[in-house]
Amino acid sequence: MVVRIGTRSLLFGVHQVLLHPAFVALAWRRLYGRWPDWRTSVAILIHDWGYWGKPNMDGPEGESHVEWAAHVMGRLFGPEWHDLCLYHSRFRALQDGRLPSRLCAADKYSGAITPPWLYLPLAWLSGELREYMALAARGKYDEAGLSSTSALAWYRGFRCYMERWGPGGPGA
Repeated sequence: MVVRIGTRSLLFGVHQVLLHPAFVALAWRRLYGRWPDWRTSVAILIHDWGYWGKPNMDGPEGESHVEWAAHVMGRLFGPEWHDLCLYHSRFRALQDGRLPSRLCAADKYSGAITPPWLYLPLAWLSGELREYMALAARGKYDEAGLSSTSALAWYRGFRCYMERWGPGGPGA
């Protein structure tokens, strides 16, 4: 049985179902000066669960991961919560002519505050690092300046880009 990369990410990768939401909540606190309320906490917990079963992280299937949590949050709490999850993806927000949600900034900034000794092994174990570096080699992340020369060079560019989402950045 082959476990797809989206599932691996949720089980033991960068989007691990307990670690990643904890860093997103911490990023929310740093960005907005308070801990998320309970509904926002539910959104933070489930916002990436749509990666389950996806064959890629940043391909067409992976980009659709936002739909699952958006559907659940919309059914539970209404349109505002649907949009919070749906537009945590800059790609989806741009596609729909919308601004990224506040969750987008916290999600991106969480990548900058996750310690490298944790982030890199998770990305390597799940196979995400291989995908991200291959996409960087093809120029997908040129706006972020991500390198494909080594895992460490890629990570340095990734972290620098994600720090831009911190306090004073585009979503704060």
